[in-house]
Amino acid sequence: MARRRAVGVVAVVLLLGGYGVADAADVLPGVLTTSPAPAAPMPYPDIQLPGDLVAPVVAGPDADAPAPTTAALRALAEDLAADHRMAGSFSMVVADVLTGETLLDRDGGTARLPASSLKVLTAAAALDALGPERTLKTVVVPDGAGRVVLVGGGDVLLAEGEGDPATVEGRAGLADLAAQTADALADQGVSAVEVGLDDTLFTGPQYAADVSGIDLTFVMPVQPVAVLAGRAGSGFVADPALEAAQAFAAALTSRGVEVTGVRRTPAPADAEPLASVSSAPVGEVVRQMLKVSDNSLAEVLARLVAVERGAPADFAGATASVLAQLGGLGVDVSGVHLTDASGLSAQNRVPPSVIVEVLLTAMDPETTSLHGLVPALPVGGLDGTLAGRLTDDGAGRVRAKTGTLIQAISLSGTVVTQDGRLLAFAVLADGIPAGAALQGRLATDAWAEQLAACGCS
Repeated sequence: MARRRAVGVVAVVLLLGGYGVADAADVLPGVLTTSPAPAAPMPYPDIQLPGDLVAPVVAGPDADAPAPTTAALRALAEDLAADHRMAGSFSMVVADVLTGETLLDRDGGTARLPASSLKVLTAAAALDALGPERTLKTVVVPDGAGRVVLVGGGDVLLAEGEGDPATVEGRAGLADLAAQTADALADQGVSAVEVGLDDTLFTGPQYAADVSGIDLTFVMPVQPVAVLAGRAGSGFVADPALEAAQAFAAALTSRGVEVTGVRRTPAPADAEPLASVSSAPVGEVVRQMLKVSDNSLAEVLARLVAVERGAPADFAGATASVLAQLGGLGVDVSGVHLTDASGLSAQNRVPPSVIVEVLLTAMDPETTSLHGLVPALPVGGLDGTLAGRLTDDGAGRVRAKTGTLIQAISLSGTVVTQDGRLLAFAVLADGIPAGAALQGRLATDAWAEQLAACGCS
């Protein structure tokens, strides 16, 4: 409507006096104007700042703080159950991090649809199996037939251009890989090559069995190499690995190498790399995955766990490997059923007690490989998927993985209560009628705010 009004004004002005009048009226660009001369600018204010600026101190967990009573926590849970916004059924577990004691168990052993809270399990398995310092290499090897082969190693956050050491997305760049390759080819006197793509690190279907339709706008086809997780506008490219190979070929061309074609072909097993680039450490990739709830990264990390364990790098092998890795940490996963590793599948089932057990394990002083998990969770009112949520009593006190599907919601993480006690919790709700998930999420957020504000001792 505003654009139509503007067009109408232009038409009237042109009829009254042509372009010169329109120019003078500041409707069309030009040197004329009827506007008064602008006033002289006011002097810039001279603001005196105090000499010693210090950041506010936010109280952390207090080992001497009183733990909430089970009766108080049960009352909060009943308030959530009575909230008219909370449709469907929910299960909840709250535990004391200091002692490991379960303070509240409301059907905590009931396996429910976890949505993206499942990523807590995937993150723990990836950190433990791969190690937080591991980097993922993308290499180029010769195959002895006038071809160089781009070999995907699990880095799906490649930059199309040069890598940026200050970022997680785009830490390694295809332009850097091409520059190294071009230099190596020049040393060999080679000026023309075919580009091959080896993306055989992963096998099987590229989507979970029941992930289709609108779900495909939330995850890329699972492949071991991609530019910025294969994103394209509001969705994903159809073949992220091939797109990456074509971007690499274009970068080679810009370096003066003639590229005669691009096609999939396996790399020789014993070939020495001509070039390589490395991703951000796995710990940083896991943090990125948890903060923004990146489904593609979750699926890729789970497949890398399968590769590490020598299992097939498909959906079945990846989910089985995640559970096996957690079992090796002492987590009882007997009640868990997984179809994917991101939480998109509606066939996943996880008891909230398992998620809390993983969180407690991650905060165990002896489980050093997992110590980056809880700090990587979104913080209420600050960042990630909680940037605009839990902005009252939960702000800065709640760290949690969110989860939202059409029929399920979840919230799983930690909270420092008003008394200073550190708790771990998981709330999973499913069986939610279509269209009611947002209201249920608001009710769950209100419960988390109450828990953060709770004296409860």
